[in-house]
Amino acid sequence: MTKAYATKRHLILLLTSAFFLSASFAQAQPEQKIPRIAILLAAGTGSNPSRIDAFRQGLREHGYVEGRNLGIERRAASGNLNRLNELAAELVALKVDVFVTGGNAVVRAVKRASPTTPIVAALMNDPVENGFIISLARPGGNITGLTALGNELSGKRLELLKEIMAGLSHLLVLGNSSTPGSSQALHQIETIARKFAVRVTYDDIKLPDDLEAAFKGGAKSHTDAVLLLPNPILLLHEKKLVELAISNRLPLMCDAREYVQLGGLISYAADADDLFRRAATYVDKILKGAKPAELPVEQPEKFELVINLKTAKQIGLTIPPNVLARADRVIR
Repeated sequence: MTKAYATKRHLILLLTSAFFLSASFAQAQPEQKIPRIAILLAAGTGSNPSRIDAFRQGLREHGYVEGRNLGIERRAASGNLNRLNELAAELVALKVDVFVTGGNAVVRAVKRASPTTPIVAALMNDPVENGFIISLARPGGNITGLTALGNELSGKRLELLKEIMAGLSHLLVLGNSSTPGSSQALHQIETIARKFAVRVTYDDIKLPDDLEAAFKGGAKSHTDAVLLLPNPILLLHEKKLVELAISNRLPLMCDAREYVQLGGLISYAADADDLFRRAATYVDKILKGAKPAELPVEQPEKFELVINLKTAKQIGLTIPPNVLARADRVIR
């Protein structure tokens, strides 16, 4: 055996040994666990696709790609709030790292299912009054995210209605007295209504059947327009609500653009897509070790005015050009 041959054989043995050692080491290493988040919504997953698209965009901005370095579990109650507790418990059992929710009813269900799993809420209303957090600056628990200022914008919605309807003299307000923040919102509306000499009638909507009675009463008392306060019952029966408004030829001022997409006249609210996009920043921080208790709850940066011109024509109302020019979205 020549010296060169021996050296070559020795080199081959070394390389072979190194290969098998590397393979054994690789097999011994546990698979890298990618984080998983859960998205739980009250409505169907297809009812607000732009919100989910905006959230995905936010994730991409932070370097997350579903299936590569992030797992996502999705569930939706499709309008049946009674299913939220079941779906939340199902997701908690999967040991997800973070929940992403939209709406107070969902936040409450997840909090009930797990008081420790981090929750990022993209659309909270009155989170302090609802007992979700201690304060906006220091949430203090497992919930953080963004507030939609749903009730706080009620006065501005009345001002917009008065711009559209100079002759507005009687306003019907639909809300739910058991929803935190409703009484403050109603007080805000009544204060502004006195300034404009507008009479306000309030109807408490706790059951779907209450809607029919409210519109019948409004017709008898010659209501000029209807203004909605945030109320999960109304949102879950939005189609019926819009149909009642149109059939009674009443302008409907809404707290969410979903109503306007179905035929409501106008909405003024925080830009929900932007809130969901910003929710991804919270997810990123939590996955990197931040605690929800120490992440301040932020307020909206963008608001949107949505007008349905088709509905305006249907009920015989002309939208003033100066209001139309300020609209972020116009449905024709």
